[in-house]
Amino acid sequence: MAGDPTTEEQRSRFGTQVAAEFPGLYRYARSITASDDEAQDLVADTAVRALERASQYRGDASLRTWLHQILGHLAVDRARHQAHELSVADVEARWRDDAYSVDAQTVVERAESAAELRDALVHLPYHYRSAVVLHDAEGFTATEVAGILGISLPAAKQRIRRGRMMLVSALSQRGERQVANAGVPLSCWEAREQVSSYIDGELDPEARSALEAHLAGCATCPPLYQALVVTTISLGNLHDLDSVIPTGLAERIRRHLDAEVFNHAPTACHGGAP
Repeated sequence: MAGDPTTEEQRSRFGTQVAAEFPGLYRYARSITASDDEAQDLVADTAVRALERASQYRGDASLRTWLHQILGHLAVDRARHQAHELSVADVEARWRDDAYSVDAQTVVERAESAAELRDALVHLPYHYRSAVVLHDAEGFTATEVAGILGISLPAAKQRIRRGRMMLVSALSQRGERQVANAGVPLSCWEAREQVSSYIDGELDPEARSALEAHLAGCATCPPLYQALVVTTISLGNLHDLDSVIPTGLAERIRRHLDAEVFNHAPTACHGGAP
């Protein structure tokens, strides 16, 4: 008995829609992995998993979000703590110190280099690295990031905030410094906790004014603020890089797509009805 041609057409169309998302998936994978080979493997495995689970996609989320969820789950399965990763507790303890700051110029120069930025990203623990890249590089909202990572909205915002802080510390390297700070109305930690929300335009007018007053009178927070702003902008610039996936990876994925459609193609019966 012949198969349903509509099913074949739907699978072929779905495969084409999935393939159209691969440049973005490759950018994401390249920003959260330590090597290009690892990124390509993640994208190829995402293609296979998506095609295998095509019937499970109901359109509750956009296809782009669904594919990033698949890639993210695969990345988590492979993620292992590495000795070079920053400690969340250590970085936050540094940022809580009123005397802690960075050489903003060092951070700016490194953040403006895609290679240096990616090198710094791999020093972040995976969960924070992924949240920052999804939000600041790929342009997902905090709500979408929460959905992709399977966490609450407050948890997603915390990961973005902490991830940005860790990225600045990773970029600063030996550019960290201690500065004697005069007393200011808002404590440095209170100000630094709010800077991420300030960048995203989420502070109410009173909180915004208090933070701006603090920045105007603080010796250590302005370089950190400048470093955070430039780093966040630089992450956004990664979205425009590597917009075309490598030829070898494209061919590898196309073979998966063609094989999947072929395996589900209708077959004609010979010798009459069974």
